[in-house]
Amino acid sequence: MDVIGKSIVRKEAQDKVTGRAKYTHDYHSGAMLSGKIVISPYGHAKIMKIDTTEARKMSGVRAILAGEHFPLTGEDIRDRPPLAVDKVRYHGEAVALVVADTPAQAKKAADRIKIQYELLPVVHSPTQAFQKDAPLVHERLGEYTKENATPVPGTNIATHIKIRKGNMEKGWAESVTTVEADFSFAPSDHAAMETRCSTAEILPDGTIKIMTSSQAPFMVKQLIASYFNEDIGKIIVETPLVGGAFGGKASVQLEILAYLGSKAVGGLPVKILNTREEDILTSPCHIGLDAKIKFGADRQGKIKIANIRYLWDGGAYSDKAIDLTRAGAVDCTGPYNIENLWCDSYCMYTNHPYASPFRGFSHSELSFAIERTMDLLAEKLQIDPLELRLRNAIKQGDTTPTRVLLNKSNVGNLQKCIERLRELIRWDEGQMEEINDRFIRVKGISCSWKTSTIEPNASSGVILIFNRDGSINVMSGVVEIGTGTKTVLAQILAERLQMDVDKIHVRMEVDTQTTPEHWKTVASRGIYMAGRALLKAADDVINQLKEMASIVLRAPKEDLKVAESRVFLRDNPAIGLDFADICYGYQYPNGNSIGGQIIGKGNFILRHLSFLDPETGAGKPGPEWTVAAYGVEVEFDRRDYTYRLVKAVTVVDIGTVLNKKAALGQVMGAMSMGLAFAGRETFYFDKYGRVLNPQLRTYRPLRYGENPEYLVDFVLTPDLEAPYGARGVGEHGVLGMPAALGNALSVASGVSLHRLPLIPELIWKTKGGSGNATV
Repeated sequence: MDVIGKSIVRKEAQDKVTGRAKYTHDYHSGAMLSGKIVISPYGHAKIMKIDTTEARKMSGVRAILAGEHFPLTGEDIRDRPPLAVDKVRYHGEAVALVVADTPAQAKKAADRIKIQYELLPVVHSPTQAFQKDAPLVHERLGEYTKENATPVPGTNIATHIKIRKGNMEKGWAESVTTVEADFSFAPSDHAAMETRCSTAEILPDGTIKIMTSSQAPFMVKQLIASYFNEDIGKIIVETPLVGGAFGGKASVQLEILAYLGSKAVGGLPVKILNTREEDILTSPCHIGLDAKIKFGADRQGKIKIANIRYLWDGGAYSDKAIDLTRAGAVDCTGPYNIENLWCDSYCMYTNHPYASPFRGFSHSELSFAIERTMDLLAEKLQIDPLELRLRNAIKQGDTTPTRVLLNKSNVGNLQKCIERLRELIRWDEGQMEEINDRFIRVKGISCSWKTSTIEPNASSGVILIFNRDGSINVMSGVVEIGTGTKTVLAQILAERLQMDVDKIHVRMEVDTQTTPEHWKTVASRGIYMAGRALLKAADDVINQLKEMASIVLRAPKEDLKVAESRVFLRDNPAIGLDFADICYGYQYPNGNSIGGQIIGKGNFILRHLSFLDPETGAGKPGPEWTVAAYGVEVEFDRRDYTYRLVKAVTVVDIGTVLNKKAALGQVMGAMSMGLAFAGRETFYFDKYGRVLNPQLRTYRPLRYGENPEYLVDFVLTPDLEAPYGARGVGEHGVLGMPAALGNALSVASGVSLHRLPLIPELIWKTKGGSGNATV
């Protein structure tokens, strides 16, 4: 292949490095008003009174929205008011919206709104929420409109996903050893460089124009129409470049408030831009989890049975947490063949910020619990942790928890990933190395797998439009969120047409009125879905080029070949036509013309996906599973329990490498996120449910200079259904980092660590430094 696999520079690179790239906040008209959200200072409280009298008198104020009953929003359960009414359910919940001429005026007026609260008992964790006597976050749960969810009225359960496979009695009977452990971590933030921003304007003819920093502009269009009974054809959503998202911009929130703000001021344009603190507090967060894992195994370490309970911290509203709960259920065992399985995955309401997807879509979270349990099992059986994983690794011929039969194409080769990991991390040289009396170096490993649990009817479309010089414009609804996906689409097209990739132009902006729909830019599905649609559009273009050329060249289509921006005879390439000669039709010497501009189209919809059986979980939730193996090496200080990240390794079965540097960058960036989530990122809450660290000074991702050496390698087992065999890889560097770090530090410290983040204080407390080993 001439283009696939090459490290092509991103199409938008020059604009980004020179500062010319424009994001949502960079678009501002002179008439644009500013919206400012007033947020709840408590996790759970009744709203006793809202006094906007003083605020309405402030200069520049156009409208104040507060205390109004707008339609409830939410994807699977409509449980979230756009602005809180009657009570607030999380610290940061939007209670009022001020629209004013300038940002300063909007903030000044917002600060003058007086709200009286009466505190209510706070639900601090999904485990507490699961208790029968827990305070109810939603007292009227049974009255909400729902779809694809099973809420339990009178409880805090938003949905319950069951996975039942095999025979539990048989599994326990075949087991000679069991391990059981609990794991937990609190919600955290996505910390994307660009904070969320949305604008809305309602034109005199009723057209609603929204510009938003979103991973799902077509979902914004669909939901705004559904929530507010608007004509979907009159809703236009534009998304320019997005400055990082990591799943956090897949939910629809600020778009709703901007729309309501514009409606309140007669349709004038209104912009809402989160400050960093607001982005952390009021917008959706990274989900938390309390997990209970129990494995039974034989003497050789073959896992015979698993009993798993996941309590997901969906926060105050269900939104995307129900999808996350389902995704955690379908891959609940990690990448291991376990024939007897009982799993309950619950989406729980708590008084925390509500959850949205986070890079990996609940898989780094469940992998931490599963992979730490694997190390506990290895320790109990005195089996090498790497060998234990090899013995249980999922492979072709096995079935998933939802009973999908696996083959070489749809699961790849985990064993090969593990063996390559062994080499890269030098596992056979030993897991622990003494440096001196104080410092040791220790390695930990883990594995992961992931399918994309998405709607069975998710689709993607691509349009190809020729320019007169024979170059091509690519139109796709994929959002460029920093992944380089649209550059890879150009590579796929260049490969298919055997033309210069520099003659392919990709539109970066998405406009739902003119861009073909792409479901959402999430779940590592951009290339898989849009790539398939692109190949179909390319075939359409090839057919049209050949049809036109066959007339001019007086040769049958089957005798023609397309390459090098030409159509020519297979047996005599000298006889042919340039794209520029025929892409806008062909003109004969006498002026007669035929044809017209060539426009190619293609679409793709996932096939053979199904809903899950509500009692057994049987079904096909995704098209394929990507597998990977991971290692982390740390230098541990036995005196004060601090540690330094030395090395991190990821080996992914990527199928085919489409863009080498882009793939390496994706995986390394994901590994950095995974280590930050594992080692430091979390929300700290007080007794009122308030987030105590809503700033980057106190919420600490990895800083420059704190990253380890990253080693990334790929196994190449093509997925026959994917473009050129390429598997999704955008999320997979994250998935195994928390568990690998947890396994390394557990060995280094001599205690089993079951909570995240893995800070020195946690290790000290777990070892008994505070007399409390449950921290």
